[in-house]
Amino acid sequence: MFNKILIANRGEIACRVIKTAKKMGIKTVAVYSDADRDALHVRMAHEAVHIGPAPSSQSYIVIDNILAAIRQTGADAVHPGYGFLSENPAFAEALEKAGIVFIGPPVGAIQAMGDKITSKKLAAEAGVSTVPGHMGLIEDADEAVRIASSIGYPVMIKASAGGGGKGMRIAWNDMEAREGFQSSKNEAKSSFGDDRIFIEKFVTEPRHIEIQVLGDKHGNVLYLGERECSIQRRNQKVIEEAPSPFLDEETRRAMGEQAVALSKAVGYFSAGTVEFIVDASRNFYFLEMNTRLQVEHPVTELITGIDLVEQMIRVAAGEKLSFSQDDVKLNGWAIESRLYAEDPYRSFLPSIGRLSRYRPPREGRHDNGTVVRNDTGVYEGGEISMYYDPMIAKLCTWAPDRLTAIDAMGAALDDFEVEGIGHNLPFLSAVMGQERFRSGRLTTAYIAEEFPEGFSGVLPNQAAARKLVAIAVLVNQALQERAVEISGTIGNHRRVVGKEWVATLAGFEEAVTLEATLDGTSVVFADGRRMSVASGWLPGQSHAVFHIDGEGMGVKVNLVGSAIRLRWRGMDVTARVRSPRVAELARLMPKKAPPDTSKMLLCPMPGVITLVAVKAGDHVEAGQTLATVEAMKMENVLKAERKGVVKRVAAAPGQSLAVDELILEFE
Repeated sequence: MFNKILIANRGEIACRVIKTAKKMGIKTVAVYSDADRDALHVRMAHEAVHIGPAPSSQSYIVIDNILAAIRQTGADAVHPGYGFLSENPAFAEALEKAGIVFIGPPVGAIQAMGDKITSKKLAAEAGVSTVPGHMGLIEDADEAVRIASSIGYPVMIKASAGGGGKGMRIAWNDMEAREGFQSSKNEAKSSFGDDRIFIEKFVTEPRHIEIQVLGDKHGNVLYLGERECSIQRRNQKVIEEAPSPFLDEETRRAMGEQAVALSKAVGYFSAGTVEFIVDASRNFYFLEMNTRLQVEHPVTELITGIDLVEQMIRVAAGEKLSFSQDDVKLNGWAIESRLYAEDPYRSFLPSIGRLSRYRPPREGRHDNGTVVRNDTGVYEGGEISMYYDPMIAKLCTWAPDRLTAIDAMGAALDDFEVEGIGHNLPFLSAVMGQERFRSGRLTTAYIAEEFPEGFSGVLPNQAAARKLVAIAVLVNQALQERAVEISGTIGNHRRVVGKEWVATLAGFEEAVTLEATLDGTSVVFADGRRMSVASGWLPGQSHAVFHIDGEGMGVKVNLVGSAIRLRWRGMDVTARVRSPRVAELARLMPKKAPPDTSKMLLCPMPGVITLVAVKAGDHVEAGQTLATVEAMKMENVLKAERKGVVKRVAAAPGQSLAVDELILEFE
């Protein structure tokens, strides 16, 4: 077995590998860039080596820098994680030449499967069903349009060396094919140093289902069930689960056997994933093979009990797999939610900054038999950088059945506190409560179909609003009683806290009366409805569990001036609790109008301007490209919403802008 492993990666996957290596008694080495000097993976490892500036092109994907760190520390094996150099055959070859073990597949398999064009040809030869498309390289945008037209729209434009949703666009017409080709090419060059592009047919109403494979150096290859990865945003997976609610045992076996056949055809060993597109009739088509550990591997670990990182290490050390295909049993259900530093209220655009609060839910087995796991690479007070992927954490739950696992995820998301940056926790919570998700009716178009106008939060219905009103009134009562205790008695007078209140939130207004009970407080609504409310919340607490008629609700509580902000299950409401007289006067107050920004193009996220396509005096049409902004390895094209004339250009290529900083102004 190895004495010391260097992890050629960062963030949560580096932390994940370090945990298993330590469990196995193996020393670990972290590498870090300027931006990651104080990162969690650096703190967790036994040793850490600086490898260069913040951009990954100058640090994490520079092979010579990694080799220098290996020589410096005497590591005898390298785990690449995912992304960066994990599927770079030149890196695996360089390690082999240096006498260092690569904890991954053989170079030939990386070369064959890492190139999507070659992999599709090999898959077809191995008897694996494939998607129709043009497997040759595309030279320019004109050729992309011709090929896309011949295949038939819609088509998928993809980077040959791509992965993780980078360098990928869907085109529904010639204009989108032309623009998508250039954007895919730019992203591929930036992310992988390889701008080769190909095109294939886009399967409508598709599910994205992948098979986990595991092989050793002795010719044994197994499949460990499937993962449903259909809920995606910009071709990046957001929510995954295992097993899939769609597959039957016959389809699962067929997909698994084809995945194993492909793996054996290329002499594969280590952990890997064969990805398929599955249509509504359970016809499946080979998409690609990822010759590395997948981001979503924890859900497979939770339903199989197999530590995939440990198996990768043991296989790399030459050990045989200690179990057979018949030993692989799928137990229960697991859900993974990817927590991203992306603001769902701003079309999921990246957000950077300091984590002023980061409190994950309690991990491990809970009293109700469910399990919570959180894989992360951040900590409270740490920075979310613009240079890397925006993932903060991967929150996973396990339960004996799917609906219980979903409910456990909803509760865990309620208990997850993140402040200081924009993040997608409200969106993840919203999905857990949707009937379509709970019934398992998933496709890769799920987000676009369920949130066609973007995500603007979850509006409470009357039942939910009343629960939140009851909580707001209880919080207000605690604040009022605390104020009385602080002010004390003035002369012979002591202020009496009233029992009648009017609460407003999310368009609802409720008049209530509080009555003390033996086990808490009873909130009585104007129509006579009663709710029993109990909680240990104290002023200053940002999260507490409130029991409404015996039902526990994990709610985030923040005071915003005289208002109370409550967040629960994707709802984000500001409640105001007033005495009846003050509420009467508040109804007479005029509403403040928001500022007019209709004649401005503002930067929607922190990033670097890579293109300004217009100048002062230009007439622009609706849909015309105005500028592009790059952040967190993604290129974002900003287009005109309507006709107009450019009055002033305030930003230039290469300039770094903050959120809402001015790019253009129109007449």
